[in-house]
Formats: sequence, C-alpha cells, structure tokens
Amino acid sequence: MAIADTDRTLPSNRMVFEVRRDMALVQRFQQNVEPFLEQYGLSDEEKDAWRNEDLRKLGELGVHPYFIPQVTRLFHGNGYNFNSSDAARVYIEQIVEGDSHDG
Repeated sequence: MAIADTDRTLPSNRMVFEVRRDMALVQRFQQNVEPFLEQYGLSDEEKDAWRNEDLRKLGELGVHPYFIPQVTRLFHGNGYNFNSSDAARVYIEQIVEGDSHDG
C-alpha cells in the first residue's frame, strides 16, 4: 500500500476526496453508505470493501494511502484525531497491527 500503487481512476478515491470535505455529506454517508457506492460508480469489489470497512482491500484496490485513515473517519468520526478514537483504533488494528502479523 504505497503511493505508487494508487489508482487515480478508482471511484473510491474521488468519493473519499469529495465526501470528507462536506459535513452534510459525511453525515449522510454515516447514515447510509449504499447511495454513495452507487452514485460514485464503485465496482462490486470496491463496494464489498467499503461495506466491510476493509482498509487493506481498499489499499490493494488503489485507494491513496492518505485516504485510508480518512475512510475510518468517515465511518467513525474524527475523535478530534486522538489515538484512542474509534477511527484510530480501526486503522491501527487493520493497518499497523495487521502489518506486524503479515511478516
């Protein structure tokens, strides 16, 4: 999951970029992600990764590494960016700790 692996044409990248910048969209996203998956034209594989909040899969599909933590914030809020926030916990479990189990 590196910047070089980013797929600039991946609809998920556009969705994260646009939704995270508008609090009204964030709130709608948190209430029901499905309309966004359709509106942005995500592939079935992308949709499954979003539904399962599978950060690794999103990275493998080409989501920009900067957007991966943004994904957790879309689902869990920013918790004022505290390391103990739900968003940070999910990121740590899936990405940081997940890497230590891969090796």
